[in-house]
Amino acid sequence: MTPVLGRESPAPSIKVQHWLRGDPLFNFQRGKRYILGFVSTTCSSCGPALAYLAQLQERYGGIGIEVIGVAANERAVTADEALAQVDAWVTKWLPNANIRFGFDYLGEMDKHWKKASLTFDVPQAFVVDRDGSIVFIGLPHLLDEVLPKVIDGRWRASAEAINAEEERIAKAEIDAPKRALFDRIKAATEIEDWKTALSAIEEGINRFPGNIMFHQWHVATLMELRDMEAVWIALDQFARTAIERNSEDWLLAAMQQLSYPYDYSGPQLAERFSMGKELCERILRLCPQHDAPCRSSSYLTIASYFHESGDNDRAVDLIEQALTFVDGASLPEVEKQERMSHLLHTLAEYKREQVCYGGICAAPQN
Repeated sequence: MTPVLGRESPAPSIKVQHWLRGDPLFNFQRGKRYILGFVSTTCSSCGPALAYLAQLQERYGGIGIEVIGVAANERAVTADEALAQVDAWVTKWLPNANIRFGFDYLGEMDKHWKKASLTFDVPQAFVVDRDGSIVFIGLPHLLDEVLPKVIDGRWRASAEAINAEEERIAKAEIDAPKRALFDRIKAATEIEDWKTALSAIEEGINRFPGNIMFHQWHVATLMELRDMEAVWIALDQFARTAIERNSEDWLLAAMQQLSYPYDYSGPQLAERFSMGKELCERILRLCPQHDAPCRSSSYLTIASYFHESGDNDRAVDLIEQALTFVDGASLPEVEKQERMSHLLHTLAEYKREQVCYGGICAAPQN
């Protein structure tokens, strides 16, 4: 599989329907360098990535580098709803916007940039050099190392740049069959053809047993078919696989599936609580290996289980610990405030009273 767009390709034009921040720009100016960052409101890591890109603009804007943010994968009932959705999200993550930001509802940028270069996920960054050529495609956080080398001329003809591009394309080739299955599943679910979606999902589980998403979709699709016996069998297998792998990602994904409001009754209810307890205890043993933001997210997930199963004191203790993790973490301020607010609202619901932490307060809804 050969990408149409890659390292040393001329950068395509910028085709967006709306500029939410900054003046319109449709073509790159010679003599300037650009960082084009693709993000999405539905991607959990895209907000922090956008904030990071804005920091790069502050750091390098004075030497002729401009950052441009683009949302090109948004879905809503109407274009106006999608536009409002993106605008609110950008306002949250860039309250003092210092970069241009465009919205492409028609998907032109997605087609001519991301799909043409075999990059399908977000966040994603493209660096355009002063002659209008693309010199880097990759995750935004890699720019800390790459950008200084682009600026001083060491990157473009380096073995490092060539190897990075070769590795990127090789990964895309490996991911291509999985991506094709994703597209089949998406097309089937959009028209609510659950049996076709289920067939593609089961094929994905067989071909890519290490991919969590197929297992998550399996349970959700069986639920759409209202086959509760099959739902429980799939959930049980998902949890057992997570336990065997002893992976926090798998354990958390299985825990989240168990937390969905499925119609458990009779023996399944007791089995669900027993399975949830085992998953939670395993997650807690693995948590200390990870950073504070990851630990806080894990604690929030398992606190929900303890609250539901009747051990509210432990649920409260986990949320209070999660608050200290977030408070001490090095995070963009908007992300820290959002995490703190979410945790405090959960804590208020569990304690059934107003709670405060670090100047932020929350009260139970009812």
